[in-house]
Amino acid sequence: MASSSPLITVLSFLLVAVVASNAALPSELYWRNTFPDTPIPKALQDLLLPGKISKPAHIGVQPNSIPQYRIYASDEQLRDKDYSYFFLQNQIHPGSKLNLHFTKTTVDTTFLPRQVADSYPFSATNLPHILDQFGLNPQSKQAKVVEETIRDCEAPAADGEERFCATSLESMVDYSIEKLGNNSKILVTEVNHNKKNKGIDGEVPKQEYRVEGAWMMKRVFGDKSMVCHNQNYAYAVFYCHLTTRTRAYVVPLVGADGTRVRAAAVCHLDTSKWNPKHLAFQALNAKPGTVPVCHFLPKDHIVWVSNN
Repeated sequence: MASSSPLITVLSFLLVAVVASNAALPSELYWRNTFPDTPIPKALQDLLLPGKISKPAHIGVQPNSIPQYRIYASDEQLRDKDYSYFFLQNQIHPGSKLNLHFTKTTVDTTFLPRQVADSYPFSATNLPHILDQFGLNPQSKQAKVVEETIRDCEAPAADGEERFCATSLESMVDYSIEKLGNNSKILVTEVNHNKKNKGIDGEVPKQEYRVEGAWMMKRVFGDKSMVCHNQNYAYAVFYCHLTTRTRAYVVPLVGADGTRVRAAAVCHLDTSKWNPKHLAFQALNAKPGTVPVCHFLPKDHIVWVSNN
C-alpha cells in the first residue's frame, strides 16, 4: 500500500486551513443555514473534519450493516447468533428486558465537504481508479470493503423502497429535504455512561437493558421515515433509504450497570416482500408479512422523521 494518497493530502490541507482561520466547516455552515433551530447530532458532528483525518489503512473490514430486504442471512451471521438489534413490536413497553450492545458499526471516518466529495468518483466502473486514489492494493481486505460499499450503493432498490448513498453531509441534508421536507425530526441513539462501565475499547459491553418507556414518533401508515446507515469507506458515506409503513421510536433504556440509553428504533409494519431468509426472520423466528420487524439503531446511524 502506498504511504499516502491524494485524498489524504487534500484532507490535510483542509484541516490546516480550517484550524488556521478558526472558521466553521462548509458542511457545518450548510447545516446551520438549512436547519437553524436544529443542532447537528453528535453522531454527525463527530464526523466533521478537524482532528479526524481517516487514512486508507483504517478502512474497516467488517461487513456493512445495510438492512437490505432482498438479501439473506450469511453463514457467518447465522454462526454468530448475535441478533440483539432485532426485536418484536410488542416488546416496546415499560419493564420489558432486552440483551443489547450499542456500538458503532464502522471505524471513525470524516465527512468531506461536498465540493471535494463530488470531485472523487464513486461507482463500480471507476473502482480501479478509486483504489489507486486511496493507495489500496486491489487484493487487500480494505479494497474488498470499498468495492462492497460501492456495489451496495448501486444495487437496485427493493419494492417500496427509495435509496440513496450520501457522500457528504450536504447531500444527505438535500436528500432528506427532497423526500421529507425541511421540518424533519432527527433521531439518534445516545449512550450515557461513565468511565466505570466502559469496556477496554471504550464501548459499553453487551448487557441486559430494561425498557423505561417508549415514544412513538409516527402513527400514520402512509408517512415515511428515512434511515441513514454509516458505511465502511475511506471517508464518511451514508446509505439512506425510505420505506412506507414504518414507525420510528425513541426508547429510554437503563442497563444492568446503570448505563442509560436513549435508543432510536424503527419498526417495519409490512415485511411481505422481504427475503424469507433475511437475518431478521432468523433472529425472530418469523416469516415475511406475519409480524412487524423492529430494530434498534447503532450509535452512528440516523433516523429522519417528517414533521410536516
